Amino acid sequence: MRNDERFEIQRAFDLMPHVIGASWTAVWFRMKGIKKPTREEFREKTIEYLQLAEPVFDSFPKEEEFEEIRKYIEFRKNEEYEKIKSGENKEIETRYDRYVDYG
Repeated sequence: MRNDERFEIQRAFDLMPHVIGASWTAVWFRMKGIKKPTREEFREKTIEYLQLAEPVFDSFPKEEEFEEIRKYIEFRKNEEYEKIKSGENKEIETRYDRYVDYG
C-alpha cells in the first residue's frame, strides 16, 4: 500500500488518542473529583474512551479492495493502544502531566 493511500488514517491515529481519549479522560477525572490519578489509571481510561471509537475503525466494507487499509487500521489501532499502555505516547503523557498540575 502506498503512503498516500493511508495518509489520512495515519493522521487520524496521530490525533485520536489525545483528542478523543485524553480529552474525555481529563473531563471524566475532573467530574469525579479525582485530582491525582496514577499514570496507569489515566492511560487505561484514555484507552477506554478511544475504544469507544472502534466502530469507526471497522467501518470500511469487508471487500477485497479495502483489505489492505483494514489491515493497516488494525495494526495502527493495536500500536496506539500499546504506546499508550507503555507510556510511549508523548502527547498522552503531556496531557496527564497537565491534568495533574492544573486539573
